[in-house]
Amino acid sequence: MWRMLQQDKPDDYVLATHEAHTISEFLDAAFGRLNLDWHDYVKFDNRFLRPAEVDLLIGDYSKAKNQLGWEPRTRMKALAELMVDADLAALG
Repeated sequence: MWRMLQQDKPDDYVLATHEAHTISEFLDAAFGRLNLDWHDYVKFDNRFLRPAEVDLLIGDYSKAKNQLGWEPRTRMKALAELMVDADLAALG
């Protein structure tokens, strides 16, 4: 973020891993951090599906790499675990 703010002109950057993951994989990682099965806590409701869902979304961080020298260091599983740990810390 600091590197973005140092640019002469404001611009948009994608910060991503260029990896594809499913919501199920993210839930496995997050709930797995607590040794829980997400199937016991999460319900799926077709009413909330987007009508024109995209089959594959992969973030391309090449602009951030080229202009800012930024590359991902944290992968999805580690990010999910960091988020769970932060929530637990915030709860005390």
